[in-house]
Amino acid sequence: MIHVCSLSKVDETVARTGAQRLLSLLAVGTEVIRPASIRAENHLHLVMHDIAVAQDGMTMPGEEHVRALLDFGYRWDRAKPLVVHCYAGVSRSTASAYIIAAALAPKRDEMELAKTLRFLSPTATPNPRLIAVADSLLGRDGRMIAAIEAIGRGADAFEGTPFELTIES
Repeated sequence: MIHVCSLSKVDETVARTGAQRLLSLLAVGTEVIRPASIRAENHLHLVMHDIAVAQDGMTMPGEEHVRALLDFGYRWDRAKPLVVHCYAGVSRSTASAYIIAAALAPKRDEMELAKTLRFLSPTATPNPRLIAVADSLLGRDGRMIAAIEAIGRGADAFEGTPFELTIES
């Protein structure tokens, strides 16, 4: 199970779910304090801004970020939940949860997964750059990109409501 939340909900989400792995996707300078129950080797902190096109002074999500999050996902034994968060729990985290779910269930239909994401999180607006890079790396021939475009932008929110996404084989 992948649990998605905002930075402000990390501690309570980890405690509530018993998660032992944590994926943080934050801009440079945004601090995250790893909960004591998460071992250092089970925490991946990726530094990037929530942008889809290059902008001066900002770190655009790239192939190295997606390769790192895929490797982190592949090393997850799924015995205990994984918590994925970004600042608001709306864009980078929802994209990463979608990417990990697609990678761990390669036969799962991209559109079905995107519609499930939308049902679980009306505010989810997966970062299109992360999705595009993952689509290429996973050999999905544009299907991930099309599926995320089809669900469109989520409802406006300062912070997404935490949700959980099931990995299906």
